[in-house]
Amino acid sequence: MRMVVFGVVAAILLHCAAAQTTYVVGDSLGWTIPSNGAEAYISWASNKTFMVGDSLIFNFATNAHDVLQVTKDSYDACTDTNPIGSAITTGPASVNLTTAGDHYYICTYGRHCQSGQKLTITVSASGTPGSAPPPPSTTAPPPPPSTPSPTSSTTPEACAPTPSSTTDPTTGSPTTSTTPGQAPTPPPNSSSPAVFGGSFLTILSIAVAALF
Repeated sequence: MRMVVFGVVAAILLHCAAAQTTYVVGDSLGWTIPSNGAEAYISWASNKTFMVGDSLIFNFATNAHDVLQVTKDSYDACTDTNPIGSAITTGPASVNLTTAGDHYYICTYGRHCQSGQKLTITVSASGTPGSAPPPPSTTAPPPPPSTPSPTSSTTPEACAPTPSSTTDPTTGSPTTSTTPGQAPTPPPNSSSPAVFGGSFLTILSIAVAALF
């Protein structure tokens, strides 16, 4: 049982150690007065990602420099009036990054800070996930296809009455009656043979009746 517990603890410690990064401030330059001023440490920190749990190593000779964490105002003014913790005077110094946010460090010796021996970094929370993916876009479903309104298939020809021709028994003249569903036909021309023949028969009938 003790071996199992020991193995679990060891695995956790190894995981934590692997997740932490140790940075040597300034790399080969170390913690000193840079020849090109504060730009040296600004450039050094610009391409690094600092996380909670990481460590900074300030390489300097004891009694030649120190390192002090301060507020932004004190960093800008190069003053130790608002310190965060105590100055570390023994080099090399190791500083653990325990909180997220902007961190400011200076050397309080003489005018070392004014000459560029100052460092500012931004620390991210450990295990902070990357930017959340955008929510999936929701596309409204297309509207249902419109159903055309029913239209009447009735054609004028189907509704037009169809005339039928009959003969008037009294006059002998043709008459026209209309039958639904058929188109009307124009009345016969008065000069047509049918009209002339009907009129002749009518006159002949009247003349014969007058003689008898």
